[in-house]
Amino acid sequence: MKSTHKNSIRSNQELLLEVQNILENYSINNLDSFLADLHPSEISDLLESMESSNRLELFERLDAEKRGEVLSQLSVSIRNVLLEFVDPEGFINETSSLEPDDLTDIIQDLPESMADQVLLSMDAQNRNRVAESLHYPPDTAGGLMNVDVLTVRPDVEVDVVLRLLRRFGPVPENQNQLFVVDRSNKLLGSVMLLNLLMAEPEILIGDLMQKVGTPINALTEAREVTLIFERYDLIEAPVINEENKFLGFISVDDVVDVLIEETDRSLLSSAGLATDYDMFAPIFNTSSKRSVWLAVNLATAFLAAWVIGLFEATIENMVALAVLMPVVASMGGIAGTQTLTIVIRGLSIGQVGSANSRSVVSREIIIGFFNGCLWAVVVSLISSLWFNNFGLGAIIAAAMVVNMVTAGFFGAMIPLTLDKLGIDPALAGGVMVTTITDVVGFFAFLGLASRYLI
Repeated sequence: MKSTHKNSIRSNQELLLEVQNILENYSINNLDSFLADLHPSEISDLLESMESSNRLELFERLDAEKRGEVLSQLSVSIRNVLLEFVDPEGFINETSSLEPDDLTDIIQDLPESMADQVLLSMDAQNRNRVAESLHYPPDTAGGLMNVDVLTVRPDVEVDVVLRLLRRFGPVPENQNQLFVVDRSNKLLGSVMLLNLLMAEPEILIGDLMQKVGTPINALTEAREVTLIFERYDLIEAPVINEENKFLGFISVDDVVDVLIEETDRSLLSSAGLATDYDMFAPIFNTSSKRSVWLAVNLATAFLAAWVIGLFEATIENMVALAVLMPVVASMGGIAGTQTLTIVIRGLSIGQVGSANSRSVVSREIIIGFFNGCLWAVVVSLISSLWFNNFGLGAIIAAAMVVNMVTAGFFGAMIPLTLDKLGIDPALAGGVMVTTITDVVGFFAFLGLASRYLI
């Protein structure tokens, strides 16, 4: 993870101001020198914080090796725009030094013809490694795993392993243990590198290895992988297929990336925005993308307005109803959003599922009823005293209870249903819950008023 210590590392905004100053003064030499001293992650942050018109200019000033590292850390939308200006041969040169898992992430988003060229340019070993990763969806353990990994057999002596390590180079990045496999590549266990260094030379690996308690199936969802790491306090974990054959490993830095992506996805999805949202994309493109969910919201607003229109005569006869309508709808909307948020969180961390969904729904209905009764009393007293009409107070109290119970039910049911259908609850849940509570709140309040007050 990147440090944020102000005395050692400048913030992204400080770096951005310096780049802007260099570009404004057309100091190309200064720009080259400035970029040469930056870490690839700092450059990727800079590119994502810049106006789209300046990104290409900055990217083209990077040397080939650094370009590849920067591309691997950029968001998909920005990376794809920059790749439009990179020819296949140039891309091959720029990404030749990347780890197979980082290269896999990029290849997944390339046009098929360009991806094929990149794969053909690799040696057989790396090509097979990348092909293995590409076999699995990116949001699974197989898509996350690092296939550049060292394995050993159980019948080999420690001294032999150490000599081989010295001869063939360093251990792959983030690998802290050697995974032990048999001749058919089935996972048997692992040996920590520290234990390997401390062991007697003549000891067999099989006598030194420990059983791996948490191998992860390659088809496990990325979200579940993060829960496994959190539950068992893992730093790395092996990935296997259905036949227990060893495929690669996942390190904690991969899990951190998933957590960051999940956070971004949840935040952006709740507003109906794409998960690869680019803050500095061209204005027209951004506007058109946002318009989709604005249109959905407009449709739901007209639905609520139509319900109000059904009781136009009732509202004309009692203006107080128009004043108090937002109170009922707002309280229901907040209660529904609270329930929705809690259930979505429960789904994301594995606390809520088919095993306890009924209990969750029942619990939220009861909570909605109790909160409805509590605030119904408060709202009823205020309304009665405000308009000197105790009948109006009773009506709004009843409507409040109805809407709060509705909010609890649908706030729980909507994310559970969407999750079962394979739809992200964060994407559509908020709009649906708000619409339902608005419609039910208006209908209950105005309907009861029309029946008993007018």
